[in-house]
Order: sequence, then C-alpha cells, then structure tokens
Amino acid sequence: MSDKDAATPRVFLIRHGETEWSRNGRYTGNKADIPLLPEGEDKIRQTASIIFGSGRLIDPDRISAIICSPRKRARQTLDILLNADFSPRDELDAMTDFTEDIAEWGYGDYEGLLTQQIRDLRKSRGLDKERAWDIWRDGCQGEGGDSPAQVGERLNRAIGRITEIHGKALKEGRRDDVIVVAHGHILRAFVKRWLGFSVDAPVRLEFMLEPGGVCGLSYSGGDVERRALLVGMRIPNPEVE
Repeated sequence: MSDKDAATPRVFLIRHGETEWSRNGRYTGNKADIPLLPEGEDKIRQTASIIFGSGRLIDPDRISAIICSPRKRARQTLDILLNADFSPRDELDAMTDFTEDIAEWGYGDYEGLLTQQIRDLRKSRGLDKERAWDIWRDGCQGEGGDSPAQVGERLNRAIGRITEIHGKALKEGRRDDVIVVAHGHILRAFVKRWLGFSVDAPVRLEFMLEPGGVCGLSYSGGDVERRALLVGMRIPNPEVE
C-alpha cells in the first residue's frame, strides 16, 4: 500500500448493537422502534473501547461527518460509541446528521416476521410460485415496504454526499473519515452500491455484518471514482504510537 493510500479518507459502517428482534432473526424495519438489549449495549462498549478514541482506528480528530439512522437502536449505538472517548462531544454532535436515507430497509407487511413466515405469507398471496422470496430481488410489500430501487435511491444520496466530502478532503490533503451508524440490511446494501452494484444485483456472495460490527470502505489510489472495500484494517495502539 502506498503512502497515498494510507492517508486516503475512509468510511466506517457500524451496525447497531443487538436487540431482541435481531437476536431472534425478526425483520426490524422502521415501524418497531425497539431499543438495544443490555448485552447489545455492553458489546458496543467493548468494541468502542478498542476502535474509538484518540490514536485508535476511528480517531475523533479525523472525523468530518457522522451519518446516523434516526431509529432508537442506532442512536443508542452512536451515543455509546461517542461516550467512549474523553474528548468533548460538542463538535461530534454538531457534525451528526440523523437521516432517513440510511434508515433500515422498510419491511412493510413483513415487519417483525421471520424469513420463513414472510415466504409463507407471500405464497398465500399467490406470489413466488417459481422461486423463493429474496429481499434483494423482490423487496417488501405493504405500507412502508421498500423496493430495491427505493433503497438504492436513498443510498445514492448518502454515498454522493460522502464522496463529495472526501473529494474535497483529497484535494486539500486531509483524511476526513466518515462514520455511518445504521442497520443490517441497509448497510449491506450500502456496500453493494459503494462497490458499484445495484441493490438487486445477483452478486454470488453474501455481505454479512454482525450486530455491533464494523466495516471499512475507502478508495484505491486516492481516487473517489475507485471505491474500495477494506478487507483488512490495521488496529493502531495509541499507547505505542
């Protein structure tokens, strides 16, 4: 990796901590605004203690924007993360945008259901006679249910905003990192769009992100048109560096 790549801005995708429904595998969209479990809060604190803070992987001094889902579980996750650092929060709070653009995929009629229950419901409606339901291809029915195209439109706005921030930072020789705190399906769709795939593209692999997990994205060669997935990130030790 070149020195230029090492100084390139990054995006950190952070999935909210575990909730009762994420533990049970139930689809939690934008209708049920449920909180984190105590265990979910603890795991976020553990993660934050390792990756967030001065001289750590996510350094508050290098953050230029925070984009967070408005849902309670995402807000709680961000609050725990920011409280892990001893620096004043005023500047970080001021750069935080709570936006529906990265709220979870709208599940509509499928809110609170398990995958098999959704497939059974759709078959009872005469759907999916030839193949099983797939959210990436078929989307969700009912009020508030999102199609892959609708999810893609939201993510295009968020990604466009981030690449604009990073394009300016690269021209000015800064590494302005961005944090995105959101949900399982929307963040997996975010990775697909970041890499240039449509949300409904039949990519022959799964993008997984555990509750409380962190994913890094960046650019190759310092070029915002060459977006990259960070398949490995060095974890700095502030006590050494």
